[in-house]
Amino acid sequence: MPPAPPTVERPQRWDAAFDPAMTEADVTRLLAIPPFNKMLPAYFPKRTPLREILRHDTSIRHYRKGEIITRQGDYGTSAFLILSGTTRVVLKPDLPPALLGRQAPVKKGIFRTLAQFWSGRRQPESYSRAQLRPNAGVGARQNENAEVHVFLQDLPRVLDQHRTEEMAAGDFFGEIAALSRMPRTSTIFAASDTAELLEIRWQGLRDLMRADNQLRQHINRIYRERALASYLRATPLFRYLSKDQLDQVAAQIEFATYGDYDWSGEYKRLAQSGSVRPEKEPVIVQEGDYPNGVVLLRAGFARVSQKFGSGERTLNYIGAGQLFGFDEIAHNFQQPQSPVSVQHSLRAIGYTHLLIVPTRVMEQIVLPSLPKNELPPLVSLTTETSAVIPDAPTPRAAQDRIGAATLEFLTANRFFNGTATMVIDLERCTRCDDCVRACASTHDNNPRFLRHGPSSGRLMIANACMHCADPVCMIGCPTGAIHRESFAGQVVINPVTCIGCKACANNCPYDAIRMVDIRDEHGDFMVGEDLKPISKATKCDLCVENHGGPACQRACPHGALERMNLNNLATLTDWMKR
Repeated sequence: MPPAPPTVERPQRWDAAFDPAMTEADVTRLLAIPPFNKMLPAYFPKRTPLREILRHDTSIRHYRKGEIITRQGDYGTSAFLILSGTTRVVLKPDLPPALLGRQAPVKKGIFRTLAQFWSGRRQPESYSRAQLRPNAGVGARQNENAEVHVFLQDLPRVLDQHRTEEMAAGDFFGEIAALSRMPRTSTIFAASDTAELLEIRWQGLRDLMRADNQLRQHINRIYRERALASYLRATPLFRYLSKDQLDQVAAQIEFATYGDYDWSGEYKRLAQSGSVRPEKEPVIVQEGDYPNGVVLLRAGFARVSQKFGSGERTLNYIGAGQLFGFDEIAHNFQQPQSPVSVQHSLRAIGYTHLLIVPTRVMEQIVLPSLPKNELPPLVSLTTETSAVIPDAPTPRAAQDRIGAATLEFLTANRFFNGTATMVIDLERCTRCDDCVRACASTHDNNPRFLRHGPSSGRLMIANACMHCADPVCMIGCPTGAIHRESFAGQVVINPVTCIGCKACANNCPYDAIRMVDIRDEHGDFMVGEDLKPISKATKCDLCVENHGGPACQRACPHGALERMNLNNLATLTDWMKR
């Protein structure tokens, strides 16, 4: 008889506290102030009592005047409650990128572009001292806990040139971005000499909302007022509704989240073990169930699958802005005498934030507003329905367009996350490395990608930054060095404010970010005050400074390389069938 496999202790909810320095005295103090003093401990489950949530999922933070607490465009994972002091939120105009630790992109001129061809001897990742000089309007410092805080140098000028609004003790902020995994919508900084804030990581905020109805209603109201109305107005499904009807829909929409918020680390572990399988993904909607509502993906991705033999086969994947369940509800609205159940299953891939429009709301308000020619065709039980935005052409199942094996390859590796994935056709690629040389010429003799990676048949996904729709690499950057050029732009790194903490490289699920030791203009390694080499994060920036776009793609002589949004499978299919 073979020996029993070794046992491993299962990780528990609070194995790692958000702030190990939180004490019982801190918790007692929090329980004596709003909103926690109004929460009833009896309403909390035994496995997640109120006191333990405060002990393990919160941290008391201290900020000095002018220090930035949240930056517009950052991906935050926590909310804040002001305990004492004041903060200010920047309303308009937005702070310039340089004051947020970012760099404004400047297109290369003709002479700088031509200089790339004769600067091949320059050492990779070399900078002059002037290039790394920080912006005079912003600084960075460490507090007593070695945390890096970015602060505004000329606060009076900021207050004079930007409209701001004060927030005081008892105010909440950051909860919408924390729960929905969307970018921060505002920059907020400390306005008093000292400001004391309670930071609540998203797990704790979620559990507090589950047990305390008042807090849940408060945050849901803020969400509906600040984020939901504008989102619904921009969704084609609701464009025929009046303002009153839209308000009625917004009031009845349900919020839900599925999957692992910090999915990148778990995905890396599963990928290494080879156990990335659909059965391990949380079910949002089960095939065969009654269609309770239309699911709108607000953030993240989900897999559309169907029963096949003893398992399931993937038909498609959908991302932010797309719908699921619309076809079935529209069918039942038009043919109430012959209703159909949900034709496919929907599973969360990674982390998904959802809005659910109940069926009764669809039937009473939304569907009557749509012109008949915009309603989808009736569901045929012998064909597959779609999971797309109304107005878009109804596609065949994705697996029919690109093949079941390729679809599983893209889904299992989470490549659908990429908005500019480097796709290589191995049948056309001659391994000439012109793409690598072009990248090196553009980036001072340092190529920003590797021409190899996972493959399926003739399709290879190179190890290059994909400029993800869900850029988990941006979570936790203390200085804002890694950021988007805009909410829909490239993900880039500002070498001036990068402190080499490795947070982005550790978070990236695709190993597309490298840490490199930088050099000066003479080729000598730069060192810090501790005489250790200075490292900075580097990755593909999609040649944001080039007028012609990515150099790798333009240099390929055989059309074997393309930067592609893999949420658009029709584009991939057409490219592969050239």
